[in-house]
Amino acid sequence: MDSKFWQQRWQDGRIGFHKSDVNPQLIEYFSELAVPISGQVLVPLCGKSVDMVWLAHAGYDVVGVELVETAVQAFFAEQKVIPTITEFTSATVNAILKRYQGQLAGQTITLWAADIFALSATDIGEINAVYDRAALIALPATMRADYSAQIVKLSNHAPQLLITLNYDQSKKDGPPFSISQQQLQQYYDTDYKIIEFENQSSTLNAASELAVTEQVWLLSPSFTH
Repeated sequence: MDSKFWQQRWQDGRIGFHKSDVNPQLIEYFSELAVPISGQVLVPLCGKSVDMVWLAHAGYDVVGVELVETAVQAFFAEQKVIPTITEFTSATVNAILKRYQGQLAGQTITLWAADIFALSATDIGEINAVYDRAALIALPATMRADYSAQIVKLSNHAPQLLITLNYDQSKKDGPPFSISQQQLQQYYDTDYKIIEFENQSSTLNAASELAVTEQVWLLSPSFTH
C-alpha cells in the first residue's frame, strides 16, 4: 500500500472521500448481514468515517484499520473520546502497530493505525461482519487480490456489505477505482455468494461529467466454516 500517497492526501486535506453524513446505504442494508448485537464489525481503510459512529449507536463493536495515524487521531478527537493507545510489534512484518481503543455509545471502538497487511486475525479478534465502503475501490488492481484474501483471513469469511463504483477507467485514473462485477467475482467468488442490493447512477467529485454506477453488494459466505 502506498503509504506516502495517503499520508500526503490527509496532510493536504484532499479527503473528498470522507463524508460528513452517515452513508444511507449502510443504514438501509446493514441489517441484511444479520450481525448479532454487540458483534464486532471490521471497517477496513476506515479513515475517520462517521459510519463507525452509526455502527456503535446501532449496538456493534467496531474494529477499524487505517494507514494514516492522524486520521485515527482525528476520529477520536471529533467524537470527543479519549482512547487508550497500545503499541504492538507485528508478527507478520517488521513494523510497530498502534491500537487506539475507546468507548462510544456503550460499544468498543478499536482503530488500528497500521497497514492492513501487517495485521492478523489474532490481533483483531473475532469478526462478525465487514463493512467496506471505500477500501476495495481505493486500491489499484495489482493489490486487490491480496487485499480480498487478507479480508477473508482477518474476518474468517464473515459476511460483507461492500460498495463499488463502475465507470470507464480510461477516462479517469483512480482512486477511487472502477470495479466491474466480473472483477468482484474474481476477488470473492471462491468464498462468497455475491448478491447485488442496489445499482444506481452516481458521480465522482473529480470528474462530475463521468457516467458512474454505484453498486451495493452483499457477500454471503458460500459455505460454513
